[in-house]
Formats: sequence, structure tokens, C-alpha cells
Amino acid sequence: MRILLIEDEIKTIQSLQQGLAEQQWLVDAATDGDTGLRLALENTYDVIVCDIIMPGVTGLEICRYLRAKGNKTPFLLLSALSHTDDKVTGLETGADDYLSKPFEFRELLARVRALARRPATNTRPKNVLRFGDLEQDLDAKTVRRSGCPILLTPREFDLLTLFLRNPGRVLSKTEIAEKVWDLDFDTGTNVIEVYVNYLRNKVDKGFEQKLIHTQFGQGYVLK
Repeated sequence: MRILLIEDEIKTIQSLQQGLAEQQWLVDAATDGDTGLRLALENTYDVIVCDIIMPGVTGLEICRYLRAKGNKTPFLLLSALSHTDDKVTGLETGADDYLSKPFEFRELLARVRALARRPATNTRPKNVLRFGDLEQDLDAKTVRRSGCPILLTPREFDLLTLFLRNPGRVLSKTEIAEKVWDLDFDTGTNVIEVYVNYLRNKVDKGFEQKLIHTQFGQGYVLK
């Protein structure tokens, strides 16, 4: 079983890590909310154990964001806030269970085991765009063609996203400038042509089937 543990108190996270590892469980740990959210988005876990009050993103915000993304991984909130209203708030964000601090490790263990026994619904829908053998993972920020990784700059990545969201449709330079650069198109610059060529060299180079095409006088199209 693989568990994600998000907790900013170093002593607590070390103790929980050791105890969970002794159960022969794989434990990924994060000491702040931003790192914890990134790990939750990049990996698949059987259970997420998360403190509420942390630097950066809070446990409630992590849970709410994951649920909005369709991630149904069993989620256990930890908090020193023990009032009924606090528990209700936690559960209403989409958490499956709530454990007040301080707690005994065996109680946490029992709750984690109970959550892990639930029917498997923790497979998150991937935020992936595809066209033919080209695949772009918007969450992991990766691109592959025929399974081969392609390294893109942030601007090239955004440009590819625009193409993949509009397959078969000719995109004018004006539209590309507005949606990728967020600016009005300057007819005196060739920045669009330059970046399309950068992208084309990375996406199409070495492949017999070319995907990014120039429509002379109109713009560019993924087809």
C-alpha cells in the first residue's frame, strides 16, 4: 500500500513515517502543502493523510482541489481543531475521515486501514491531451510522441496545448499571439514563426508523419 503523508511538524511526520513503514507500506512525505499537492497530482496513492494547518496550501484546500479534479483517493485529515464545526467543515470539503490531535498511532493505523479497504476509486482522471501518437499531460507537464519523451520550454508547451485543443482548425498568428503570449500581434515580428518552428522541430523531427502544418496566408494547423 502506498500512502502520502502531508504534515509540517517534523517530529510528527518522522514518527508517522516510521510507524507506517513498519507496516510494510510505502510512504511519501511532504512537509508543506504545496509539495503535498504536487505529489498527490503526480502519483496514485491508496490513502492520503494530511494535516489541515500548514504553510502555503492548507489541508482543506488540497482536499478541495483534488476532489474538484475528480481525484477520489481516500483522504484523512489531521488537526488540532477538534470542535464539531471544524470536523464538519473538513468532511464537507470531501475528506473521508477526520482525526483530532493528539491521537494514538494505533487509532490512526486503524483508520488508514479502513480507508484503504474501500472500493478502489482513487484512480484520478488524467488531464491529458492526445492527437494521434502525440500525448501531452497538462498536470505532469510532459509530452510524448510514440512513447518517446519530448522536452519543451514553457512557451512551447503552451503553444502545443493550443494546437492540441484545436486539432484540424487553422490558428491565425493573431489568435496564437493572444492565447499563448496574451498580447496583440505585431506584424513586424516573426516570433510566432520562430516558436512554431521550434515546436515543429521537436514534435515532428524524426517522424514520418508530420503533424504541424503551415497554411500559407492563414496560419498553422495540427492535422
